[in-house]
Amino acid sequence: MRMAWVLVVLAAIGGWMHFRGDRAPTLHPDDPRVATGDDRIVMMAAEWCGYCRKQQKEFELANVRYRILDVDTPEGDRAMQALGARGVPTTVVGQHVVYGYNTAELKDKLAPLGYRVF
Repeated sequence: MRMAWVLVVLAAIGGWMHFRGDRAPTLHPDDPRVATGDDRIVMMAAEWCGYCRKQQKEFELANVRYRILDVDTPEGDRAMQALGARGVPTTVVGQHVVYGYNTAELKDKLAPLGYRVF
């Protein structure tokens, strides 16, 4: 009887371990990645941020289609909290998050979408 109980417990643990990885992580409703799919771009920025203006200018020159989310608004603040971001610019490219003015990482994430930036 004891051996049967041990086998049941082991089977339950094995089943749990097998199926727990099959689910996609659930994003917070305020997380911009909920709406970006694989190819949309959202830049969290602030009017007072020099690096944000610099990145916006580069995006405009490269004709990058993106949405700006002002972090000084309630929606922008909630998005930053959902991402765990602490500074701007924070850019969401599809399901990837680029923290700060990181030109190498932005270039890497935008190139597959056909954008030549930086």
